[in-house]
Amino acid sequence: MSFDTNAKKGVIITMKKNRLFENIVHGIFLILGLITVGCVLLITVYLIISGIPAIKEIGLFNFLFGKEWASTAAEPKYGILPFILTSVYGTAGAIVIGVPIGFFTAVYLSKVANKKVRAVIEAAVNLLAGIPSVVYGLVGMLVLVPVIREIFNVPDGASLLAAIIVLAIMILPNIIKVSITALDAVPKEYEYASLALGATPTETFFKVSVPAAKSGIAAAVVLGVGRAIGEAMAVMMVAGNVANMPSLFESVRFLTTAVASEMAYSSPGSLQRNALFSIALVLFLFIMLTGATLNFFLKRDKEK
Repeated sequence: MSFDTNAKKGVIITMKKNRLFENIVHGIFLILGLITVGCVLLITVYLIISGIPAIKEIGLFNFLFGKEWASTAAEPKYGILPFILTSVYGTAGAIVIGVPIGFFTAVYLSKVANKKVRAVIEAAVNLLAGIPSVVYGLVGMLVLVPVIREIFNVPDGASLLAAIIVLAIMILPNIIKVSITALDAVPKEYEYASLALGATPTETFFKVSVPAAKSGIAAAVVLGVGRAIGEAMAVMMVAGNVANMPSLFESVRFLTTAVASEMAYSSPGSLQRNALFSIALVLFLFIMLTGATLNFFLKRDKEK
């Protein structure tokens, strides 16, 4: 009886220690999550405080729908419609090119490629993910821009097309890696059952595995969209950085590059500096709206 009592006490003490450890870990995770939320809130509040004064002074309609940006002119103009449209077109173009390539590459690596081929290609994908943005921009400026100039016989190859191609390449690692993880997580039993019913391997991959991994693949696309929208240095080097209305073979300026290119020489407290913060606020809201829209459609698909 004494032995049983001591054993029960030992089990109870162990359970209490485990429960205490779990509570501590949960508390740490909660604190880290709150810190993340707090950082987002601080950034939001700072951008609102810094960006609203310029919008009030310029006028919301003139700021968002003005077609001319001349912040250093004698009579400055602060219209950011060219930046907004360029960011939308550039991101959309990168997604149209990058998502299919990344998706089919992920399906191939996860379901078709042998181990040696997969190891080599995954190593290349990881290398792409680790290359700094400025290197993408440098290679694009020295290689891609002259090629576009020669092929399409345009005065300058630094254009929206060059930015789209560079962004499409830059988002590939995120799409491929996350999609592979999602596809590898699909239970093999699903595929075995499909094959047993007479489906071909290709039909199984695209009608069973891909739908089962749909949420993970969608998350990969969301990451790709975020990377494309937020990129600044690479597109600044290959897009020409000129505040034109977007055209495929003309130099353009994105929302991100508009902030990065003028922030260094804008005077603190000036309307130009405040307008740049307003652009950052518009970009921030644009990213939040895009993410919220994608999450809405993802949740709706899950409910169905």
